[in-house]
Amino acid sequence: MQNVKASHCACELTNVEKPFPKDKLLSIETSAAECNKNIQLAKVSEEASLRLGLHKRLLQLQDEVSVLEQEDDGGLYGAVSLRIIELELAQLLQLINKLNETNIMQENLGRNITVNVLHLRKELKQLEKFDHMQIIQKLEENKGLQRSLAQCQEELQATPPPPTPPPGSCPHGRLVQVDGPKSSSITEHDGYHYHYGSWGQDPKPSHGKEGWYWLVALTKSDTHANYVRLYTSLNALMVGKGHTDVSIDYYNPNTHTIQGPNVVMYGDALYYGCYNTPSVCRFNMTSRKVTTAALPPKSGVNNKFPFCHLGYCYVYTDLDLMTDDSGVWLAYTSAENYGNVMLCQVESGHVPKLGRTLKTSLYKRSATNTFMACGVLYATRYVDKETEEVFYSFDTRTGVERYDLDIRFKKIKANVESLNYNPSDLKLYAYSDSHVVQYDAIFERGI
Repeated sequence: MQNVKASHCACELTNVEKPFPKDKLLSIETSAAECNKNIQLAKVSEEASLRLGLHKRLLQLQDEVSVLEQEDDGGLYGAVSLRIIELELAQLLQLINKLNETNIMQENLGRNITVNVLHLRKELKQLEKFDHMQIIQKLEENKGLQRSLAQCQEELQATPPPPTPPPGSCPHGRLVQVDGPKSSSITEHDGYHYHYGSWGQDPKPSHGKEGWYWLVALTKSDTHANYVRLYTSLNALMVGKGHTDVSIDYYNPNTHTIQGPNVVMYGDALYYGCYNTPSVCRFNMTSRKVTTAALPPKSGVNNKFPFCHLGYCYVYTDLDLMTDDSGVWLAYTSAENYGNVMLCQVESGHVPKLGRTLKTSLYKRSATNTFMACGVLYATRYVDKETEEVFYSFDTRTGVERYDLDIRFKKIKANVESLNYNPSDLKLYAYSDSHVVQYDAIFERGI
């Protein structure tokens, strides 16, 4: 038998590519773990706790100052109370300093983490060069497709926004409670406090002004003003910083000057009573132009039919401009209607005009304010220096009037010179003896 030797074939494989830097990947993983470890959740929790504690102490101090202002002890305990408040302020200052130190630490930590993350991203980009099969690129494309698919599904399943309800058909139901005050601050113009004015948010703001607030203070003998002050946030308004003044007319006063505190803003336009003229003025905040809508003949203006209580009247409150879900409304009266409130909607257009007038049995001088919510007119009256009451309603859809609401709320000061409802956040905006005050409007379907 013949032996056959088995033959072997061998070849040499040469890899022209650079070897994958496994050590570099491990180094990146280690650095990423260190970044996660450096984000100190305890510090973040400490900052949140400090903020919450500071907020509560400020509210407590506000209550103590309010009690001190209302006390009349003949100076017996005033010095002691002031000393206690002085100690509270010192403790608040310590809290603020500690919060500032924590914020500085967080900023430094954030900067360091940002630098590390940018470095890691750069190194990962270099490692992507070894992905010859473009797996990472395909994964990113798949993620993009998944996001687009999810967005399409959301759009298909999204519920269309409900149509604007007709007047009197409120989706929230009737008003049952006014809760607050939720926030308050004293207004200051050039070092002086002005008792009359109004403030709030535009329920239909122009693009980019969704979070803005406006303020009008009657700076001329509590009767008229010539500009509106704009703030980019509620905090800015509360501290009185970072505002922009928009003048209506440089000649003050004239027929375009604001008269009376019952002013509102809607659709980037300011609505108010024209100075010494039986008309409603609309000031366009963009074009800076004024257009007017004339009142019916013999309408009460120039302090003939103001809001009143117990022998005291709010001067030049003959016209009350209001906003609700459907737009701008006007409450006014005349001698022909025996001083009872009349109501109409201010229709928008190139030139505003007044819609159909509805007559009520509410005697205007028996109320201190009116406001609209879903086509329902509500009226308030003075109970005492600490309490106001929503006592009346008129449904514009059914014509039903009620005098038995008995919805009481606490006041910051004795008088409320203007009060208006904002349908976008369901809040009431009050101007009370130089103070801007915010309340929650609670409806029966929201409780």
